[in-house]
Amino acid sequence: MAKHWADFQYEIYLNGMTGAVPRLPTDLTRLEELTERRLGPGPVGYVAGSAGDGSTARANREALARRRIVPRMLRDVHDRDLSVEVLGRPLPAPLALAPIGVLSIMHPDAECAAARAAAAQGVPYILSSASSTPMEQVAEAMGDGERWFQLYWAKDREVTRSFLDRAKAAGFTALFVTLDTPLLAWRPRDLDQAYLPFLHGVGTANYFSDPAFRAGLAKPVHEDRNAAVMHFVSMFADPGKTWPDLAFLRENWDGPIVLKGILHPDDARHAADAGMDGVVVSNHGGRQVAGSVAAADALPRVAAAVGDRLTVLFDSGVRTGDDVFKALALGARAVLVGRPYAYGLALDGQAGVEHVVRCLLAEFDLTLALSGHARPASVGPDDLIEDNA
Repeated sequence: MAKHWADFQYEIYLNGMTGAVPRLPTDLTRLEELTERRLGPGPVGYVAGSAGDGSTARANREALARRRIVPRMLRDVHDRDLSVEVLGRPLPAPLALAPIGVLSIMHPDAECAAARAAAAQGVPYILSSASSTPMEQVAEAMGDGERWFQLYWAKDREVTRSFLDRAKAAGFTALFVTLDTPLLAWRPRDLDQAYLPFLHGVGTANYFSDPAFRAGLAKPVHEDRNAAVMHFVSMFADPGKTWPDLAFLRENWDGPIVLKGILHPDDARHAADAGMDGVVVSNHGGRQVAGSVAAADALPRVAAAVGDRLTVLFDSGVRTGDDVFKALALGARAVLVGRPYAYGLALDGQAGVEHVVRCLLAEFDLTLALSGHARPASVGPDDLIEDNA
């Protein structure tokens, strides 16, 4: 029989018999407020903040809230199996940890703690190019855990090629290419604090440890850190990239390639035509374009356009188990969760990240069962209505 993630609630109740209560709230929407109190305004603003006045981040939550689940009764949900196959890999549930950079600003154990938590719970960890820990170290911390690599596509081809070679050698099996950040957006919470971690050499570990990157420096990183930072800034993003450039990635990566940041059906079709394996319907959690379409509103159109050709994944606004259910009903194969696990990390390290994963999947398991489903694959558009009030 498959593992029932919902059993986590009984574990909590049984621990309560000895007077123990969870160290963190089980309502994951409360974690942001606690993190705001715990961390300084720079780090918390960098993770919690959004583009412009935050309208896109709010729209992401509202678009999910507007969809309401229609539970069905007297269906056999005794034995449930949340497992799915994503990009050819068997997963215990339709969830992965989204790529978030510079996690050392949240907790000293940084990406290694998040990666260990993911491995312990069997869910994939997607490592950001902008990690504060070199990819090889994160891979070692994960052991055999499923790991995917997120690429910020640098201007320098040799650095990009070197990243791909290193990721492959370190056991990362899929490549997630973020397309929605050819420039950093206008982010008032960061601007008001004049806070950009990269300028302090935080979030640059993959670059500073890279032989192709270091070959472009006049002096070693430790001898002229400022020059290394400026070299990083000059190549980090490239607003000149176009669809034909994807051929370079396909030539240099033989595993699945997923394009992250797709919101328009035509862009999803371009991805399929270019030989990509998947897309993530995402607006970067509202961090890039203020006034953007909500990711959950874009999802059904993208899934209708390419769901039969590509693996469609979803992020941006996922906070609860019912959000996961709704994303699957709208056409996603699996979801990526971002900020909640970063808050869990900030508040309780690896244990905090595991708490977030277990709460999210316990609530999803219960939502699935109580809505009349034993497997993620049986969830579809008919299980939702849209509240237009």
